[in-house]
Amino acid sequence: MTQRAYFNSPFLLGFEHLDRLLERTAKAAGDGYPPYNIEQANDEALRITLAVAGFAPDELNVTVEDRQLVIKGKQSDGADRNFLHRGIAARQFQRSFVLAEGIEVTGAELRNGLLTVELSRPKAEPVIRTVEIRTGDNNSASGVGTRRSGEGGQS
Repeated sequence: MTQRAYFNSPFLLGFEHLDRLLERTAKAAGDGYPPYNIEQANDEALRITLAVAGFAPDELNVTVEDRQLVIKGKQSDGADRNFLHRGIAARQFQRSFVLAEGIEVTGAELRNGLLTVELSRPKAEPVIRTVEIRTGDNNSASGVGTRRSGEGGQS
């Protein structure tokens, strides 16, 4: 298997993690269960809907782990029932979605066998920051350094 490096340009600094994200999502894309839809509700909202018929709310788990939405389902075994034919499998699943910076999960709802996860994407405001240019004459004791916006200038 050949390894693809999408972000190996010297002009794309700090994007190595995107290679790992693409590799992880390519591996997860092979499993088609459970089927899902992704909708753009409006300019600032997304909705993921998974078909999870037969799952109770306590058999589903929705978490956000390091900018990754993870939805897990595990049905109880039904050991107290005697099946003559079992065509509906009590199948467990894990479906993952990588979230972009700033996307927040705002809620989840289970209704009529569909799990809906609501996401918000607030508009990003541009941030402009001026970087101080030091000369070789400055030393670390001179108080030169970084300052957060809103901090006072005197100590």
